[in-house]
Amino acid sequence: MTTKININGDIQDEAFISILDHGFLFGDSIYEVICTDHGKPCFLDEHLKRLYGSASGISLDIPHDPEWIKTQIQATLDSAGNTESYIRIIVTRGVGDVDIDPSSCFHPNLIILVKQVPQIPDESYEKGIAVALVSIKRNSRDALDPAVKTGNYLNNVLARVEAQKSGAADAIMVNPWGQLTEGTTSNLFFVRDGRLLTPEKDCGILSGITREKIIQLAQENGMALEEGKWPGEELLHADEIFLSGTVKKVMPVSILDNRPVGTGKPGPITQKMMRLYGELLESLT
Repeated sequence: MTTKININGDIQDEAFISILDHGFLFGDSIYEVICTDHGKPCFLDEHLKRLYGSASGISLDIPHDPEWIKTQIQATLDSAGNTESYIRIIVTRGVGDVDIDPSSCFHPNLIILVKQVPQIPDESYEKGIAVALVSIKRNSRDALDPAVKTGNYLNNVLARVEAQKSGAADAIMVNPWGQLTEGTTSNLFFVRDGRLLTPEKDCGILSGITREKIIQLAQENGMALEEGKWPGEELLHADEIFLSGTVKKVMPVSILDNRPVGTGKPGPITQKMMRLYGELLESLT
């Protein structure tokens, strides 16, 4: 398993960045995570489109075009030589004064980190994981738009810490108005009376690439799906729950707040979506 880091086009085994970079000082950065399947980056165009959208959302100019980034991703993948890779693209504001004013930062840093894809135990998919509804709230859209994928992740970190203290593997957060949003690094889906439900974008979520593919798959396969707004307690009545994300793909949830979800094992709609998403990834190759 090899890790390679590409900083502004220079591929290294180890990398260092100035402590005066505003990405380090203030979390003034954006990022994307991509995984390969059969060695090919999945949904790369969609991820890069969102990267540039995030940059626009914080008035950050990315110093290269998407084709340059694609070339550097492939070069870094080739250098690492992993069977399957996790790719993290980070764009920081760059070095500047120790002041939140970004006007002193003239040269953004573009970093591509490539490593072996994290191995999630098969048991997690076979039996499902435990999650907890936590007290930590998802950021308000009026404070920091969750649709912008930035390096500001402290509320997600604190939510994960709270969940782990209760014995759960991940957290589900609500927004300041008590409406369901998402997990700490994933989107949320749940099933009630045969309908697949997911919080809408207006709840303050990052609409994940995997989430969009799942919605598309549901529509193409005649599954009843609804995007909406639900209070946190609605999740307590779910027949099935699953999370979606680039790394975890479709992750079933079998325990919520130390109580079984439905039958306590992945339900039929969750299993169907796991299969459909797996088939979609296979079709890309």
